[in-house]
Amino acid sequence: MDMTTDLTTHTSPNAASRVEIPGFRGELIEPGDAGYNAARAVYNGAIDRYPRLVARCVDAADVMAAVRAARAADLTIAVRGGGHNAGGLGVWDDALVVDLTPMRSVHVDPAERLVRVGGGAVWADVDHATHPFGLAVPSGFISSTGVGGLTLGGGIGYLSRQFGLTIDSLLAVDVILSDGTLVTADADRRPDLFWAVRGGGGNFGVVTSFTFGAHPVRTVAAGPMFFDAARGAEVLRAWDELLDSAPENLNGWFGFLSVPAVDDFPADLRGRTVAAIMWCHNGPLAEARQLLAPLRDLDPLLDGVGEVPWPALQSIFDPLFPAGLQWYWRTDFVDELTDEAIAVHLEHGTELPSPQSTMHLYPVSGAAGRVPAGATAYAHRQAKYAQVIVGVDPDPAKLASVASWARDYHDALHPHSVGGGYVNMMMDDEGLDRVRASYRDNFARLVEVKRHYDPDNTFHINQNIPPDAIS
Repeated sequence: MDMTTDLTTHTSPNAASRVEIPGFRGELIEPGDAGYNAARAVYNGAIDRYPRLVARCVDAADVMAAVRAARAADLTIAVRGGGHNAGGLGVWDDALVVDLTPMRSVHVDPAERLVRVGGGAVWADVDHATHPFGLAVPSGFISSTGVGGLTLGGGIGYLSRQFGLTIDSLLAVDVILSDGTLVTADADRRPDLFWAVRGGGGNFGVVTSFTFGAHPVRTVAAGPMFFDAARGAEVLRAWDELLDSAPENLNGWFGFLSVPAVDDFPADLRGRTVAAIMWCHNGPLAEARQLLAPLRDLDPLLDGVGEVPWPALQSIFDPLFPAGLQWYWRTDFVDELTDEAIAVHLEHGTELPSPQSTMHLYPVSGAAGRVPAGATAYAHRQAKYAQVIVGVDPDPAKLASVASWARDYHDALHPHSVGGGYVNMMMDDEGLDRVRASYRDNFARLVEVKRHYDPDNTFHINQNIPPDAIS
């Protein structure tokens, strides 16, 4: 086989939108191609955008070529990793989409506990590779989430209290800059860039690989506890108090949710709105039962905590939230669960507009909270919880109603927050002031890094940090 045939110049056949990418080895997809609608679809089905070209990259060289071609053609660049972003920022109208989804390799060094991950991988790929060695990288709550997007925004998940955010286990990144060159950033090489990508999102380049330190995790004690929604205030306070004193290998998020209508749950609970806690204890089940006694003493409707392999916990919600649902997100950080805030939760959280709409409070205390606020771009280290409200429904006709519920709930709660939001859960229209509040005192430093690495704001389809935001 003549390998030089893989290094051809791909050209769009549509003369009105022709984009040449010299040396590109991956697949190019444009309007009119059979796979175009699938290529432009992202996790949030409410996003309906039409890019000029989707460049599915197979390696870093493809990414370099695609970025250079987009710059030469004066095209907007959108970067797609796993495609989970709340605002659907992995695709944009009339843009060149740098699609990393073919780049899903995961290499594990079990002796050194190092994991190198391609920029298009999802967390299920990482869990599959690390679990046989009794290792895990701190991630989120759904295994179909992209590694890149979650990491660059911070990475809140079940292991945050014990091992910190995902970025706290990040050791190095390979980044394609706006001029199409590849650089490596870590604690010693380009430390300013390494600081910025740990929470600053995709503002600085295309990250083609991540190197993480992994941690001992194999089987956890995990599962839900459900309580009558009317007891939400009592359960919230008990949960909050327990986590204040619990060892850091115990974590659990609180939410108002509708019990899924699946065989895993008792028939009399299916479809019922409940106050729920989803626990995860990285330790023996007997120890978890002792720690959870104060909540078990409240007589839950269901106590489903048991031994669970780590990948099974990470993927448990995947079937309930498949790609293509209509989503509307609102997020805040919370430092205190006041009586007033709890009253708002009881008013709105118990009146879910659809079976998949929900509110979650994620702990970011423990190891995640001990990192100084200025040590990484992610600034809300002092916040006790990240809060997310999502209106979700499969029917596009119901998007307006579930979005209205989420907005009203958020607007009522926002005065009780610490300001700003978790950038991974922000929509695309929240504005510069909201971005600034999300980075707090780190914003000015992020602007300086942006000026150095992306002075033309080539990478602006994100929660954007404009290089001219501070004169």
